[in-house]
Amino acid sequence: MLKFRLSGWRPLTLSTDAEILDQNYKHIIWDWNGTLLDDAWLCVDIMDGMLAKRGMKRLTLERYQRLFDFPVIDYYRRLGFDFKKESFEVSGTEFINIYEKRRGEVSLKEDAVAMIERVRDMGMTQSLLSAYQQSTLEQLTADLGIQHYFERVIGLDNHYAFGKIENGKMWLEEMTHDPQEVLLIGDTVHDHVVASELNIDCLLIPSGHHSEEKLARCGSPLVQSLSHIENFIEKEVTA
Repeated sequence: MLKFRLSGWRPLTLSTDAEILDQNYKHIIWDWNGTLLDDAWLCVDIMDGMLAKRGMKRLTLERYQRLFDFPVIDYYRRLGFDFKKESFEVSGTEFINIYEKRRGEVSLKEDAVAMIERVRDMGMTQSLLSAYQQSTLEQLTADLGIQHYFERVIGLDNHYAFGKIENGKMWLEEMTHDPQEVLLIGDTVHDHVVASELNIDCLLIPSGHHSEEKLARCGSPLVQSLSHIENFIEKEVTA
């Protein structure tokens, strides 16, 4: 079971953000989609179009944040896809192809670069651990001008979000840091699961692919946005 260096969990307001982190952390593992990259809206828009084309129930952001999860194949089932009529490879590849054509429409979260730079300035190292395809993740982080901030950019070699836990374990084994010195920051319950499997702390931000209500049930602490983490770090620096 994941052991936090915290006095229990609860959704946090700005005034209590300083309880989340401590100066024992030496490395931050960032999730990508929905955490640093603002792409939840695009995922909703693409899937809504796919559902409309098939005469299926349309998708809203609220419904998306409630139904989306890993493995992705189960999310498709919850949306109503019948894989006896149409394989997951067909519908999943359709989504990925449209996303790739439109990925130029997405951008980083407003405070992403500022937060990454604050972490760097505090002397922490950083990496990305994502369910995104490896070569595309490398290209996108390079195009957005942030790849150089990370020791490693770790994605998957398939489109279907299998293997993030395994990749995280291998990366943790390569690190010089102890698990208690590593913090994973993400936006989904799956990030909590990954951190639990790695036996590292997890901080969640309900501004991406899962709602605050859904994240609060998993047991990891929450902050409302990247800027809340930045404000906390500034307090620690000037304390």
